[in-house]
Amino acid sequence: MSEIEVWPGSAYPLGATYDGGGTNFALFSEVAERVELCLLDQDGTETRVEVQEIDAFVWHCYLPQVQPGQRYGFRVHGPDDPASGLRCNPAKLLLDPYAKATSGQITWDPSLFGYDFDDPEQPNDDDSGPHMVRGVVTNPYFDWEGDRRLAVPFNESVIYEAHVKGLTMLHPDVPEELRGTYAGLAHPAVTEHLTSLGVTAIELMPVHQFVQDDTLLQKGLRNYWGYNSLAFLAPHADYAATGETGQQVQEFKSMVKTLHQAGIEVILDVVYNHTAEGNHLGPTLSFKGIDNPAYYRLEEDDRRYYTDYTGTGNSLNVRHPHSLQLIMDSLRYWVTEMHVDGFRFDLASTLAREFYDVDRLATFFDLVQQDPVVSQVKLIAEPWDVGPGGYQVGNFPPQWTEWNGKYRDTVRDFWRGEPSLGDFASRLAGSSDLYERSGRRPVASINFVTAHDGFTLRDLVSYNDKHNEANGEDNNDGESHNRSWNRGVEGPTDDAGVLEARARAQRNVLATLLLSQGVPMLAHGDELGRTQLGNNNGYAQDSELTWVHWDEADKPLIEFTRAVAALRHEHPTFRRRRFFTGTTALTEDGERLDDIVWLHLDGTRMADEDWDDPEEKAIGMWLNGQGIVGPDERGQPVVDDHFLLYFNAAAEDATLTLPPEEYAAAWDVVLHTGGSPGTEPLQAGTAATIAAFSMLVLREHSGPVVVADHSVEASLAEAAERRGEG
Repeated sequence: MSEIEVWPGSAYPLGATYDGGGTNFALFSEVAERVELCLLDQDGTETRVEVQEIDAFVWHCYLPQVQPGQRYGFRVHGPDDPASGLRCNPAKLLLDPYAKATSGQITWDPSLFGYDFDDPEQPNDDDSGPHMVRGVVTNPYFDWEGDRRLAVPFNESVIYEAHVKGLTMLHPDVPEELRGTYAGLAHPAVTEHLTSLGVTAIELMPVHQFVQDDTLLQKGLRNYWGYNSLAFLAPHADYAATGETGQQVQEFKSMVKTLHQAGIEVILDVVYNHTAEGNHLGPTLSFKGIDNPAYYRLEEDDRRYYTDYTGTGNSLNVRHPHSLQLIMDSLRYWVTEMHVDGFRFDLASTLAREFYDVDRLATFFDLVQQDPVVSQVKLIAEPWDVGPGGYQVGNFPPQWTEWNGKYRDTVRDFWRGEPSLGDFASRLAGSSDLYERSGRRPVASINFVTAHDGFTLRDLVSYNDKHNEANGEDNNDGESHNRSWNRGVEGPTDDAGVLEARARAQRNVLATLLLSQGVPMLAHGDELGRTQLGNNNGYAQDSELTWVHWDEADKPLIEFTRAVAALRHEHPTFRRRRFFTGTTALTEDGERLDDIVWLHLDGTRMADEDWDDPEEKAIGMWLNGQGIVGPDERGQPVVDDHFLLYFNAAAEDATLTLPPEEYAAAWDVVLHTGGSPGTEPLQAGTAATIAAFSMLVLREHSGPVVVADHSVEASLAEAAERRGEG
């Protein structure tokens, strides 16, 4: 490289910023005594540039010759005193925490570690450069063609949790060269499937640049999930079909633009609670060598060690302003530059730990609250971590929504025949017991029954126990208490009765999920009948075990899911903007009826003492749709049909008596997960049958008889026919 011209540059923004002429570099380090910017050629040749300008602990320079595609890193000179929490070592090439793209892979070598393996008290001065991933200068210019955030209201949202690679790797209609990539995710074969399910947002598992764990690689495994971030502004390069010297940024933006054109928002699962550098025995890759005490929580009584609320070895130091700035800058970047629509925060309780306990008023939440960009997108917390007091479902600030783990557990228990009716009713109605007291609404509850972590839906109804032998940990990893039920046979079977029970169980879960108040979240492939053969911890299985097998899709289940999603979309009764009040309101005819009524199967109302009856395994729910669903955007009342839902978790068919005419004179059967909906309306006060372990949905009948959604009926008939053939 020829003689490099160096200008002073600016301390802001941090990272490498190309302005059309050259590139500004800025790196925060309060502990550094000297900083070198390292420019790297494709063959690994390194040219070092002394960074001499310092403002407020930000080291900066401007290089007019540096263009997009340039690989770079930093070397930080300073104190190496682990006992004091200081780990500077200029022998380690460090990734810029603000790198917007990365090139290459980490190749595990002792030089990546700051200590000697044979004598951990001694520093390791071997050069890590040849084994390190590098930052890349990116071109920020992109033709968005007028793209903007979709801002779909939460109550109209259906979220689909997906893995970029796993969703597309085996899709026969996605070109082979695009499978497993951002471009593959944006292919019409994928977007059309999502829109057919009524999906309004895809929640992508981690796409921040993450690291492959050496321990997994040695076992022949890989970090599939990606909860091992190293660069919070860089899209993971392995998911790009077009290249890794900035092309991945353009490809990601193209994916977002295409999904927006299909009406689908993009939510990122983000991991700001820890990094890939691990504990005191972990490698020195970035933050640790730049300013260890600023970026990480260290033990107060011995700063050699890291405070670990995540189970991964370290926790990001959200008490430090520059660590907080990194998180906020990253969030704003993904919104303003990459046009994403929201975030799901992994182990979000960690971000609330300013001191020891979880604090819902922690600085991080204050910053989000006042930020004009981040405060306006979808914010979803995984409201727990592994630290003491970390389970915080229902306790996040009013602006936030939460993965509702209590919804998951309650619905699983109900449909395996161990119901708690009071809890189940609360979850169906939006979990007001968790969210209403903090001023939130039903949409604060992100309802899910399955997610990436745990059994798939098919496995939830097919296995009593986890089967994680492929992970190489003697089946000791993963959750052991799954609230699952195999219907009598563990795993695969040809027993027609067992297969029918499992098919019905899957329909029950999907229908419950889509028709509950709150925001439903589907796990990718559940609508296809995806299995991981009982593995409930697929984090290390980057293989066909975890990828979606589109060629094995359960087509009747897909059609069923589409039909129930359409029912939700067409009827605002199932996506209320406000909690039920349990009080009376006027109907169109001037009569007074409650907005929600809980019923016994004999048509009478549930009494307070009935909720704790351990023998009661069925319940009815009447939803008043007339004038009390909630106001629309203009403040006008939203009017809908009345609906009547029955849930039977008993092992026997049950007879129910429809409630009297004040609720509705007649009912159309829209859905029966245990049989055909039928064509004739049911009269008030008459008897009907609900099958064992099934769900029944009825809509107020008016005018000519309208047969329930044919796609539901057809899918059930087809499923029965297929089981008969089997």
